[in-house]
Amino acid sequence: MDKGSFDFSREIELCAALDIDWSKIDHKALMITGATGLVGRYLIEVLLYRNIHCNAGISIFAVGRSEEKFRRRFIGVDGSEQLAFVKADVQEPIQLTHHLDYIIHMASNTHPRLYASDPIGTEMSNILGTYHLLNLASSFDKCRFVFTSSGDVYGDNRSGKPLLDEKDCGYIDCNTLRAGYIEGKRASEALCNAYKEAKGIDFVTARLCRIYGPTMQLEESKAISQFIECSARGEDIILKSKGTQRFSYLYVYDVVTALLYIMTAGKNGEAYNVADNEQTCSLLELATMLSKIAGTYIKYENPDQLEKKGASTFQDVCLDSTKLMQTGWRPEVGIEEGLNNTVTHIRKVF
Repeated sequence: MDKGSFDFSREIELCAALDIDWSKIDHKALMITGATGLVGRYLIEVLLYRNIHCNAGISIFAVGRSEEKFRRRFIGVDGSEQLAFVKADVQEPIQLTHHLDYIIHMASNTHPRLYASDPIGTEMSNILGTYHLLNLASSFDKCRFVFTSSGDVYGDNRSGKPLLDEKDCGYIDCNTLRAGYIEGKRASEALCNAYKEAKGIDFVTARLCRIYGPTMQLEESKAISQFIECSARGEDIILKSKGTQRFSYLYVYDVVTALLYIMTAGKNGEAYNVADNEQTCSLLELATMLSKIAGTYIKYENPDQLEKKGASTFQDVCLDSTKLMQTGWRPEVGIEEGLNNTVTHIRKVF
């Protein structure tokens, strides 16, 4: 991707011109849960761009619990009149008579405070949500189900491998509050396979690494969200651990391009790690990069009780993206460029 001053609209344009088989998406109907989230918002902007500039005729049904939040997240977005909001909680059956070609299930609690304050919703938005949406998919002919899972399903890496592939499995203590999110994702993946066997559902799974980008919501308690907000405000970065935990990170542009490749070229029943083998770092390294962008320092504080309850104890979860790259996908944005883009964009909205 061209470097220089950051232009969010140009990024959307480039994503909408991705070299994939767009005939599998254009003039199709897509339901997207988690539509107001980091990835959902970005993906919808790309699809709307294609509708406006490529006459793509994509019907988009965005599922969410709050219409007010939906309107706020998409205010000023070109083509938003071509986007239908479906007010629903995925923990309940969703009624929709319009034929769907894709259901992309991304609705989930995704940060430590919510894991702790809404543990039942965290687990059931995955398990019940996936169950109800798979039932909906089974009511349509040739509807592809796309489930966004998490690299956390691998558990605590005790193998010594630097990168985990789709067949690896680490340790998870299921007798913890934090396990609700992980086991919810695991159970949902198993449900997808059950529906493939019993009802012939065509599905693919995207196991996402840690994600960031201009469409992120800074009220989240994830470490990277807090770091980026501090950097954008020109404040010291607050680190609430020693920062030795090492994870894969990926910029939202590359996440959305990966999803588009998985949607159009992914094999039925397969899971794909969404990550970049070259973009792994510790929390301390991440905090250091963002403190340099802001020209500030790193400070250490203890997490509060709610954050402790929902925090991950994993130390080394880095994902191998070899299988994803076999679809033709390639990452384009390095972590330093991605962080700069994100901070630059977010500074504009303060």
